[in-house]
Amino acid sequence: MGRISFSCLFPASWHFSLSSQVLPRLLVPSLRQLLFIGLVVCLIGLLYLLLVAAKGHASWVTKENRFHRHLARVTDLDATDTSNPNLNYGLVVDCGSSGSRVFVYCWPRHNGNPRELLDIRQMRDQHRKPVVMKIKPGISKLAKTPEKASDYINPLLSFAAQHIPKNKHQETPLYILCTAGMRILPESQQEALLEDLRTDIPVNFNFLFSDSHVEVISGKQEGVYAWIGINFVLGRFNHVHNEEGSVVEVHVPGSDQQEAMMRKRTAGVLDMGGVSTQIAYEVPKTVSFASPQQEEVAKNLLAEFNLGCDAHSTDHVYRVYVSTFLGFGGNAARQRYEESLVRNTAARNKLFGQHAGETAESPLLDPCLPTDLQDEIGPPAQRLHLRGTGDFDQCRLILQPFLNRTNDTQTSLNGVYQPAIDYSNSQFYGFSEFYYCTEDVLRMGGDYNASKYTQAARGYCATQWKTLKERFDSGLYASHADLHRLMYQCFKSAWMYEVLHSGFSFPTNYKNLRTALLVYDKEVQWTLGAILYRTRFLPLRDIPQESLKGAHSHWRHSFSFVNNHYLFLACFFIVLLSNMLYVLRLRRIHRRAAQHYTPSSVPWLEQGLGSPTLPINL
Repeated sequence: MGRISFSCLFPASWHFSLSSQVLPRLLVPSLRQLLFIGLVVCLIGLLYLLLVAAKGHASWVTKENRFHRHLARVTDLDATDTSNPNLNYGLVVDCGSSGSRVFVYCWPRHNGNPRELLDIRQMRDQHRKPVVMKIKPGISKLAKTPEKASDYINPLLSFAAQHIPKNKHQETPLYILCTAGMRILPESQQEALLEDLRTDIPVNFNFLFSDSHVEVISGKQEGVYAWIGINFVLGRFNHVHNEEGSVVEVHVPGSDQQEAMMRKRTAGVLDMGGVSTQIAYEVPKTVSFASPQQEEVAKNLLAEFNLGCDAHSTDHVYRVYVSTFLGFGGNAARQRYEESLVRNTAARNKLFGQHAGETAESPLLDPCLPTDLQDEIGPPAQRLHLRGTGDFDQCRLILQPFLNRTNDTQTSLNGVYQPAIDYSNSQFYGFSEFYYCTEDVLRMGGDYNASKYTQAARGYCATQWKTLKERFDSGLYASHADLHRLMYQCFKSAWMYEVLHSGFSFPTNYKNLRTALLVYDKEVQWTLGAILYRTRFLPLRDIPQESLKGAHSHWRHSFSFVNNHYLFLACFFIVLLSNMLYVLRLRRIHRRAAQHYTPSSVPWLEQGLGSPTLPINL
């Protein structure tokens, strides 16, 4: 036999060789066991390093995902690259009561992960401005001439078509959704307007449009879309493991037998406009009802839906409570309050023969106006003169009956059913009047603190109107605050407080309400939630081919992270295993050779005799 050589190219290469005489001595059982143990140790070490590297890589990928989500919020303000062939587009036309607006959205191809939603964002032009256009009046004004509906909407669609690449028009979904103005029309007039749109739009435009893409949505749908849009921008639908942020235990609707799942806590929405007030929040657990009547009412207020692309997955199944209260907005509440003052004062003057409020010299005292502010309310025939006394706490007490609360359990404004809120683990955002009341004059927008808010409101109400006017002229208040805001800030401060704490029953020590005008510096419209929900099945077309691509992409990232370690360990393991197999093969060869020369055939070897004389034939 010759010599057996071993070598390996380490950072410092090494080489050694064994002769065939030395080799059998290395193959004694004890050394064979040592070699086997060494091989096992190497395997364990390799597995350990692989697990540690994988764990480190997973953490790195999670951090990278968080960075990209943060980066997306920043780059969302950049101009949209319309030359990108992988960019998709979508249109939503909001047909409101006072006018209609078209919003253009865009998103890249889905990443192939069925647990994630489309990354939809608002399209921005070359000047970084959102691609939005508004026209007036509302489409409901065409109720008597429905044949003009398509002509009315054409300027909006033409505007959008100019911003979307022409080769993308055919795959760009178009949704025309009508709200409050259309809801008050008779159903026959609604249908006539919608039918004209369904018929003419496909003739003039090549967008992805079907009959179901145009409809009048309910207030409940509008509220759900607003809730979806805000939580999407906040990143609450990114259900990534080991990510910071509060979580909630969720009993998935329609699957009561399943175990509860843990996922990110979503944010509730409070919105007080001029006419109505709205509340929307997730109800993570199954609710109970005080009566069958309450259960029937709740069915109209609870929306259960799957926001994900997989109908069998529960990652994006939500149960959301939405309720809208007409007449409970800031201006409508003030109007109801003034009507009550006029009516009650006239009745009292008639009963007692008084003349309170009939002239500026004998005004009616109003605690909901700043001190010494004079105001006139009511129709000309019943003109009522007011003078403010600026008493915030008394104003609150006077306004409580206007909430129309009842003694029924689990009810809020107007006695409407409201499921319990876990105030210890919840978060709400307050928009519109909730923000204006705290920021425009009091300059306390942001995190809401009830005690600081009431203290500031008391101080404002008690301040002389003359002083408030001087502060206003000096520019001490928000730039968009006007005299109307100054006059009725005291009333609206008290109304907002009562709606929040007496109407919706938020505790006064609640710390997780944030009043805001924008989310991440963007105005979030319900149209964003609408296109998210209505395009939820679009990722299905990208998942099959993107899954493989995602796997390769994952390998590229991990390879760049630990490729040298993996390559070295794999080479070392292969060389070691090959050498071990070669040694075992040589051992078998040696054993066969030893068996060929058995003790019976070579007795002289055992006796220590010389070799026998072999006959030689010539």
